[in-house]
Amino acid sequence: MHPMLNMAVKAARNAGSIIMRHHDRLERLTVENKGKKDYVSEVDRMAENEIIRHLRAAYPNHGILAEETGKQAGDDYVWIIDPLDGTTNFLHGFPHFSVSIALRHKDRLEQAVIFDPPRNELFTATRGSGAHLNDRRIRVSRVTELEYALLGAGFPFRSHRHMDAWIKTLREFMLATSGIRRPGSAALDLAHVACGRFDGFWEIGLNPWDMAAGALIIQEAGGMVTDFSGDQNYLENGNIVAGNPKIHAEMLRRIQPHLTPELQNQAR
Repeated sequence: MHPMLNMAVKAARNAGSIIMRHHDRLERLTVENKGKKDYVSEVDRMAENEIIRHLRAAYPNHGILAEETGKQAGDDYVWIIDPLDGTTNFLHGFPHFSVSIALRHKDRLEQAVIFDPPRNELFTATRGSGAHLNDRRIRVSRVTELEYALLGAGFPFRSHRHMDAWIKTLREFMLATSGIRRPGSAALDLAHVACGRFDGFWEIGLNPWDMAAGALIIQEAGGMVTDFSGDQNYLENGNIVAGNPKIHAEMLRRIQPHLTPELQNQAR
């Protein structure tokens, strides 16, 4: 394992331990509302602090981009951190949430970790070295026809300005596929694309920490990740389509006719 990936794995596992220690004490947690349908708990902050502490000890000059504490300047390396992706699930005792850590060097993702604490599943990738689930090499699915595909999705729940476009794409895929699932942790959903549990995934309006680790893991598992125009600007515009190569191409073809002018401009 690459030394930087190994350090990220240790940080993710430490954060996962903090999260699970509080999983059966939900009624005692302090929870704040960051915005509409957007919550943060003291567990989010404790997990993020632990990740940053661990990474800072090893790489004091690296930059940080984290969900709760924001951006911290550094050199050409930036750790992109979501300490608890799926906070709403966690706060309701629904066991689908994850820790997500990626390392970007200049403009290229190099290392990725997504840890699923309830299942003790660790998804990892190093650029050029493939993707793994625990100790097993993983690949995206081999489904080639949308008719037989199971897709993951995320709702644009923080802002409703893209709801009409999203509903149109949802209707398109409900009629065209074998099923749609919305579990509620984009990072973990992307990891499930990488190991073939989902054949594809799409969402509007994500943040970089929701996508960075999952994007590299999918790419290293043989999949495709783009924005709605088919370009690589998903970390900037927040719109993502991911899947195995065949399903990804078909998803793009069906999404693009439903884009609003605003979404079209974001894709440029």
